[in-house]
Amino acid sequence: MYVPPFTVTSEILHLVSEISERVGAINVTLGDNAPSPMLRKDNRIKTIHSSLAIEHNSLSLQQVTDIIDGKHVLGAPNEIQEVKNAVQAYQLMQHLDAFKEKDLLKAHGLMMKDLVENAGRYRNGSVGVFDGEKCIHLAPPAARVPQLIGELFEWVKSTDIHPLISSCVFHYEFEFIHPFMDGNGRMGRYWQTMLLARWKGIFAWIPVETIVKAHQQEYYNAIAVSDANGECTSFISFMLKCLLDSICEFDVTDKVADKVAERPLSDNENKILNLISKNNYITIGEISVKTRLSDSGIRKIISLLKKKGIITRLGSRKKGHWVVNR
Repeated sequence: MYVPPFTVTSEILHLVSEISERVGAINVTLGDNAPSPMLRKDNRIKTIHSSLAIEHNSLSLQQVTDIIDGKHVLGAPNEIQEVKNAVQAYQLMQHLDAFKEKDLLKAHGLMMKDLVENAGRYRNGSVGVFDGEKCIHLAPPAARVPQLIGELFEWVKSTDIHPLISSCVFHYEFEFIHPFMDGNGRMGRYWQTMLLARWKGIFAWIPVETIVKAHQQEYYNAIAVSDANGECTSFISFMLKCLLDSICEFDVTDKVADKVAERPLSDNENKILNLISKNNYITIGEISVKTRLSDSGIRKIISLLKKKGIITRLGSRKKGHWVVNR
């Protein structure tokens, strides 16, 4: 049986351990309860927006939210269709089996409905992975796709490697095979979520794609390095770091979301939110000048806005920016 090449490094083991501990802490906090409906919806919206944005969908988070809420949105018809398809695909997730190839085809059929002619069917031509105009990976011939995907599913079903690692391996191998004419990126991320949710259900609601979007160039680099090395150790490390970052964000949000969600925004919270809405690169110092609030007071308000899920920070403290989620 085919075994994908990779090495379990000390860094990977450390990341698996830390992720497992944090997932355990989340499950203890939740008990037998699912995350709050508000949190599930917000994170699903973030997941869909980020995964499609990686594929160059230009709709904003607010536009994606409006589409999901059934509101009329002005935008490119194909981009609106991508959102509607993704909503249906993610709603179907709980009814699919992560180890069944036919369910992968079913999910692709929904994800790419009315966008490509062969939705739900493997490609019959050559494809590659592009970073802008640069081809960073040329996929195997179309005739080999059914066999390669079949072997990959057989491996992931039977392996005793930790699911955190095997899901990353599946994700990379899927992107390497590139089984469809279009939609491979979003389907690779979707199916890794499927595999992780089969291990721990909480992963169905953790928006890993938001972190991947914030580090999109590193995502492409990890694929390219793994291709060059002939094994996916670099990609595993990258994805585990994204998983850890997204779990840390989820952990904080989940504990406080229900407690702070219902309280209306104060005048100062509205002032800061309006400033961020107008300039998503605004600094604490600039906000202080405009509002005459102290730096510590601004940081406290921003923390509350983040806990409510109203704003999200993408990227580093120096080079990152804010996203307003409503």
